[in-house]
Amino acid sequence: MSGDFHGLKTRSLQNEHLRLDYLTEAGPRLVRLFRAGSDENLLADVFDFTVPTPWGDYAFLGGHRLWYAPEEMPRTYLPDLEGLHAEEFPGGVRLSRPAPPQTGIAKALEVRLLADRPALTLLHELRNDGASPVELAPWALTQLPLGGTAILPLAAEPLDSPGLLPNRNLVLWPYTSLADDRLRLTDQAILVRAEGRMPPLKVGCACLPGWMAYWRAGVLFVKRFRHHAGADYPDFGSSAESYCGDRFIELESLGPLVRLEPGQTVCHEESWELYPAWDLPFISDAIRAVLEREIL
Repeated sequence: MSGDFHGLKTRSLQNEHLRLDYLTEAGPRLVRLFRAGSDENLLADVFDFTVPTPWGDYAFLGGHRLWYAPEEMPRTYLPDLEGLHAEEFPGGVRLSRPAPPQTGIAKALEVRLLADRPALTLLHELRNDGASPVELAPWALTQLPLGGTAILPLAAEPLDSPGLLPNRNLVLWPYTSLADDRLRLTDQAILVRAEGRMPPLKVGCACLPGWMAYWRAGVLFVKRFRHHAGADYPDFGSSAESYCGDRFIELESLGPLVRLEPGQTVCHEESWELYPAWDLPFISDAIRAVLEREIL
């Protein structure tokens, strides 16, 4: 099914559980996600939010995008509103973008809908088509509407039998205040209440449990990914991050830092799942107690 997103061409993947809209010429970007029978976009729509760069304005648009860390201006914000190739296959689509001369890094995003439940898988790929090695980490960012609460679970068990080694970290950005009442720190999870205001708030952590979530309007949006124990991650060891500004909140997962040689590709996989509650096997009793106390 073809359509548009504020004038940008889209097509849809759809089954009896979900409809996902993606851009066909810009990105790779996923811009809308609907549950069956609902007309509410579960992804943020900020089509008019831009930042200036030497190569023109970068448009955030909303939804889901693929970047790579560490973040750097202007490299990270290279405009991407043209040059995409979309190839559909049964149950999915592959969105690929050739390497621009400014960075030499080609991007691809392969998406598959699961047939039996409201879930999908996303394979993010970065390929070095340049002449020199590049150190980077794949970075998958999902913008969501305000009004809910982000959940970043923390490690529960010690990493060594006597419990002498640290098993949790908290990463803060320069504009983040620990006094910000949107931020709630517990022993089991970092919570971010998505209220629109400035300055923004951003936190990260080494997310050993391998999932993060957003609870809003009776829907739990879960992103699963693998945390590679012992790997070197960007941003002081962060594999999960959340940014909250005045118009959206982001759930961001990252892969480890790699030295990507010319011709090499690195991949980072996520799965998205939607649930009507948080009484789920992968959410511990301790975290459920925190959510019931802090959110309900």
